[in-house]
Formats: sequence, C-alpha cells, structure tokens
Amino acid sequence: MKGSIAVVGAGFSGAVISHLLACQGFQVVVFDSRPHIGGNSYTKRDTDTGIMIHVYGPHIFHTDDEEVWSFVNKFSKFIPYVNRVKITARGNVYSLPVNLHTINQFFNKAFRPDEAVTFLENLADTSFECPQTFEEQALCFIGKDLYEAFFKGYTTKQWGCAPCHLPASILQRLPVRFDYNDNYFTSKYQGIPKNGYTQLIGNILNHPNITVHLSRTFDSRQVRDFNHVFYSGPIDGFFDYSLGRLDYRTLDFEKFYYAGDYQGCAVMNYGDVEVPFTRITEHKHFSPWEEHQHSSICYREYSRICEIDDIPYYPIRLIEENPVLSKYLLYAKDLENVTFIGRLGTYRYLDMDVSIREAMDAVLKFMTNQS
Repeated sequence: MKGSIAVVGAGFSGAVISHLLACQGFQVVVFDSRPHIGGNSYTKRDTDTGIMIHVYGPHIFHTDDEEVWSFVNKFSKFIPYVNRVKITARGNVYSLPVNLHTINQFFNKAFRPDEAVTFLENLADTSFECPQTFEEQALCFIGKDLYEAFFKGYTTKQWGCAPCHLPASILQRLPVRFDYNDNYFTSKYQGIPKNGYTQLIGNILNHPNITVHLSRTFDSRQVRDFNHVFYSGPIDGFFDYSLGRLDYRTLDFEKFYYAGDYQGCAVMNYGDVEVPFTRITEHKHFSPWEEHQHSSICYREYSRICEIDDIPYYPIRLIEENPVLSKYLLYAKDLENVTFIGRLGTYRYLDMDVSIREAMDAVLKFMTNQS
C-alpha cells in the first residue's frame, strides 16, 4: 500500500487532488475546518423556498480547458448557463461587461460598432503607455465617464481601497465589447451543475481511498504524520502567522425573501459608492431549469477587511510588493513535503477551472517526483 497523503481543504483544489491520488492507490485523508465540503462553492437547498442557494456567493463554472471541462462532467450533469450581469448606476440599469448597448445607452447614442470604437478611443486616456494600476487600465480602456460610473465606486467598495492601488490585471478580466453580446464570460464552456456544487464535489471525493474529516483544523505539526501534504488553507495560517497576517477581503451576506421576482436577473451590481453593498444576487435565477415563480431568496453582499474569525475570500494583492508575503512564499518553497494550492494557499485570485487545472498539475508533478 502506498503512503498516506493529507489534503487540507475540501473545495475544488483539495477534492481534485484527493481523487487523482486515490485513483493512484494512495490513502488520502482530507481535513476541512468547516462542517461541510465544497469550500466557498458550497451549495444547499433553502428550507423555506426549495431554491438552490450558493451560500458563499454565486459560482458560474466557465473554462476553455477541455480536460477540466471533461473532468467535472464525469461527476455531475452541467446545465448550460449564461451569466448576464446588470449594474445600477446613477439611477439607471445597464448591462455588463461594457458593450455596445451599454455605450449607446450611457451616452444616449446609436453608434455602430466602428463608430463606438472611434468614440471611446477619443475618450481614452492615452498618457499611460503601460498601465500598471486598475485605474490606469480603466482610463485607457473606456475613459473617465464610464470608469467612474461603473467601476470606481464598485471597486472601492469591493476591495476597500482606491483603484489606483490595485493591479491592472483585475480589470483585464472585464473586456469591452463593440457588439451587443452581454455574456459576462467568453469561455467556450459555461454552466452550473444541475444538482449544485456540493453534490459535484461529494462525487469527486467519493472514493474508498479517501477519508474526509469535517470540522477539523489541520495543524502544521501534523505534516510529519504524512508522506506529503497538499495545503489549500491560508498560507500565513500554515506558518502560524509568525510573520504577521496577510490581508484578505471577506463578505457579509444579508438575506431577504421576496414574493415573486425581485430584480429579474441573477446578479445586479451597484456602482455608486453611496450604496453600501456591492451587489444583490437572486438565487433562483442561477437554476432557470427549476420552477420557483412565487418565491425568491436574495442576498445583499457587503465587502470588508477580513478579521481573525472571518472567512477569507479574496487575497489583497496591491501594486506594492508585500514583503511579508514574499517571506512566506520563500518559507513555502523550502518545504519538501508540502505543496501549497488554491486561492488561499498561493495567495492569488483563481477561478474554479484554474484551481482544478493547477490541482491536476500539482498531482502530475508529485507523481513525477515519486518515480
């Protein structure tokens, strides 16, 4: 029998690694400090309405990676789903990402695509040869007016700091389109598992060589009990915060029920900084194949700095290099039998498909080193 492996975290990263190693004959022990599997993609049925809710915020699976798409479809039926995000700003509702409809509505125009391109080129701030910050990137993309209406206030609320302190890479996820395509993502494959993410991840973890321990916090001193550890918890937590705590954003959710359809879409962003929440999500719209005409459950989302007892959601990586993070990364590199994975383990923003891809690559690297 091969040696035992510890996997810390029962989200996508941990589940994929556990399954792939279990199939190779390893005994895998999974630890998760929460009382459920699924990590932040955890879903469950609301007891009052029967609606499938995304407990830690909406998750729409999208990828161009055929191997990743094929993998997840082995464990759940995915229903095609197009994420059409709206934004309320300055008393009006617009479509995101910024597209030809958004541009024409905002400026009260009727541009053709080529006319809209020329119009925004004239509005764009061309003084930044190589944009480094979120704000510089936005001003280069769409100019001051669209930036201040749709991105400045929302981003300030989401990240708790001015966009001039955030890297340009955050905005690169949001393209400007000169057609009427309001699909939030451009990926080839887009969908949501029919019976929710919890069942999907449960199916991935369902293997005789996998043992799952919930409500169990992994202590770094337990590393010596295993041949190898794959760790998806906060990297600073693994080192017992010996150099200090890294900064994360967390979310607070304000739940409310509504008789009927509250907003007519799954996600409504709020761009005005005066509105304290970032968005409202209406969860029955994430399962349009189900019937919930007469009831609805919604969540207002509030973003704030993560305190000691909060759930960390988003690592805060600013323009300035974080010397504490750099030292933690060096510590991690020196550990021969620990691999840091996932959003918290690598202190990077990762979509679900990227987490799965990196989990697959981590297993491949591990197996190569074993041979």
